[in-house]
Amino acid sequence: GLQGTETASDTDTDDDDDTPDTTDRPGGVSRRVFLTAVAAGTGVVAVTTAGQTVPGLSGISVFAQRDPGLGSQGLPVNKSAKSAGVEQTAADPRFRLVLEGPRPAELSLAVLLSMPRHTVSLPISCVEGWSADAEWTGIRMSDLLDMMGLPEDAEVSVESLQEGGLYRASVLSPPHTRDPLTLLALQVNGETLNLDHGYPLRLIAPSRPGVLQTKWVSRVRAL
Repeated sequence: GLQGTETASDTDTDDDDDTPDTTDRPGGVSRRVFLTAVAAGTGVVAVTTAGQTVPGLSGISVFAQRDPGLGSQGLPVNKSAKSAGVEQTAADPRFRLVLEGPRPAELSLAVLLSMPRHTVSLPISCVEGWSADAEWTGIRMSDLLDMMGLPEDAEVSVESLQEGGLYRASVLSPPHTRDPLTLLALQVNGETLNLDHGYPLRLIAPSRPGVLQTKWVSRVRAL
């Protein structure tokens, strides 16, 4: 009997006990305050993660993935033309695509639009976890490399109007350089690219993360 009473006393959870229980509580907080704080914290975690799976809560979830259906032209935008500082240079009618190789050239937008164009279906995939399919129309990179007089195994640097940033340029190597799916795109889903999606030109190639699909392309340089 005595042993049982001692055990009951050691594990007493009677909420009517007005004596604060500070045993093993950091800072000496009462059991009631401690349990209330735990419950509140659990609720915050539940709300912030629920948006990943419950559509009605996606707007308040800090962990929810970006909706690939949101954004201009039906595609998400990770970096806008404004944040990249290219709004004026990308829209400048004097724009030229500079080709640096054995046969250098500078191509106006009018010349680019007069060249043979091709349409491919390729997704844009992001390290954030989303992927969105689209149809892209533009000039095959292989045609530009032939114009530059480059060999089949050439590597090139594809460079943006963006003046800074980790991904202002990307290296394109075989087999991407000669893949018929690799384009400098002028259009997406039948529409001229808007500024946020890389107007006037953006790189699109298979099996490359979105950060390497360089936007606002102004130069292709042989390496």
